[in-house]
Formats: sequence, structure tokens, C-alpha cells
Amino acid sequence: MIAMLQELRDRQLEQWPMACANYERLGETLRRSFDAGPLHGAFQYNPARIVSTSAKVDKESIGKRPCFLCAANRPTEQLSEEILPGWEFLINPFPIFPLHFTIAASTHRPQDEIPLEMASMAERLRGMTVFFNGARAGASAPDHLHCQAVATFELPLMRYLEEGGDPALLPFRVDYRVITPDLAGMAALNEISSVAGVDRLTGEEDPRLVNAYFWIGADGLLRAAVVRRSAHRPSCYPGGEAVEAESSKSLMVSPGAIDMAGVVVLPRREDFDAISDSDIRLIYSEVALAPVISQTAVSDEGK
Repeated sequence: MIAMLQELRDRQLEQWPMACANYERLGETLRRSFDAGPLHGAFQYNPARIVSTSAKVDKESIGKRPCFLCAANRPTEQLSEEILPGWEFLINPFPIFPLHFTIAASTHRPQDEIPLEMASMAERLRGMTVFFNGARAGASAPDHLHCQAVATFELPLMRYLEEGGDPALLPFRVDYRVITPDLAGMAALNEISSVAGVDRLTGEEDPRLVNAYFWIGADGLLRAAVVRRSAHRPSCYPGGEAVEAESSKSLMVSPGAIDMAGVVVLPRREDFDAISDSDIRLIYSEVALAPVISQTAVSDEGK
């Protein structure tokens, strides 16, 4: 599957100079590691991502622009293939990884809930993780339902969970399920698809405050994980949503699913140079719910 997707990407880039230039610039990105508890991730300096990181997602701004995921408004060079009925497979023109795709609904409807079709997408895209940014959790197009897909090995959170890591030890709340091919698996899939975040300011549940991930593990079983969010942007981001400006730094970090999965994207070089492990732990605590402490976590803490 990975080889087929690489071929699709290469065919697309031959026809789209702007996207080709952005993929070539991935060779110029910089990385350095961080530790946030057991989540061993990386900061990535990627200037091409400034479009997504700084996207204005308020209702007024969205109303003033055409939807760039609707077929009528896409660049003429952008190819599409139907991956499932009602879903179009597109190359992401502002990549974080060498394989980075967008999967957009064929009809224009809002990014309200985790689409169950993600399970079928993951089945078809083995070796890839299909992920969803809720409308208030990193989506730069909250007005048009869509998912994205990247190679699973790129995401530290997926590796940690599949290797048996305890979700309760992570720096934020993650609901995780292995979906077995039986009635129990169907119940688990239905349960996890309805998970919601909790607005930090109002205390109300909101299904738009989630990041969701679906992938097929090495054992051939479907896996699903949902990060429950509490805010879109942290206090260090200009105009961030945190209750109090706890951070003394100004950092353009707007966490989406990839950032929560352990690859934190920074489009400004000064932020890449300045951000620390303690900064990312604070950012995670401001935009996501705290983990639920399990008996395993309590036992480990007492060692």
C-alpha cells in the first residue's frame, strides 16, 4: 500500500509545481527530540505549515473565503480519487511528512463528529494512520468534513499505544481501543466514535474538541484512539484560548492531531529554537484533558 501511495503522490507532484516545491522543502525541515512523560516526540521546524498553523477558523473568517476542499474551488492541478463512496483522496499540498494525504467528503458539510468511515479507510490504507481534527481541535477547514492520512511509523503516540504503553501515563487523556471483529468490537467502535472533549471555559462537552486516529496494527486488528481536547490553542499562541496566560513565551503552536501524536510542528525558526520540554508539557495540559489515572499508573508511580 505504501508503494502505491508513493506512486500516486509522485504522479500528482509531476503536475502541480506548488505542491512539488513544498514536498521538496521537507528536506530542509529541522527536528529535535522532546520527552513528555513516556511520549518521546519531536519538534519539527516546517515553515511551509504557516498556512495551517496560523489559519483563521472563526465563523466570520470562514464565511469570507471559498471552501478550499470543495471540488469546484480546488486548484486545477489537484487530482482526486474516490477511496470510499462519498470520500475523495487528495494529496495534502502543505505536507508534514513525505506521505501526507487529505480525505475529503464529496459534499460540503461541517467537521462536527468523528466519521465512522475512518475505520474502512484504515482497512484500505494499511501502513497508514487515518486521523481527524475536530472543528475546534486543529482543523484548518472546520466547514468541510475531512480526514487525513500519514504513515503510522511517523507518529510516536501510535507506536507507544501499539507496543502496550499505558494511556494513563501519557500527558493527556487518550481513549484507546483495539477493535476486534465481533460484537464487542462493534460496540467499542461505536463507543469511541462518540467520545467528546470538554470546553475549558464552559465545562460543557463538545464533540468538536477531539483528535481521532484509526489504523491497522501489526497483528491485523483495527485500532482507534481519541484525544479529548479542552481548547484549540494554548496561552503561548497569540489569542490562545487557555483560561490564564500561564506561558511567558510567545510560541506559534496550534496543536492538531499530529502535534498531539508527538510531532509538534513549528513554522517559525525562533519558536523551534526556543521551545522546551516543559513548554510542550504545559501546552498539552492547556489544550487537552488530564489523563485518567489507572491502577497500573498508581502502582508505577509508587515504585
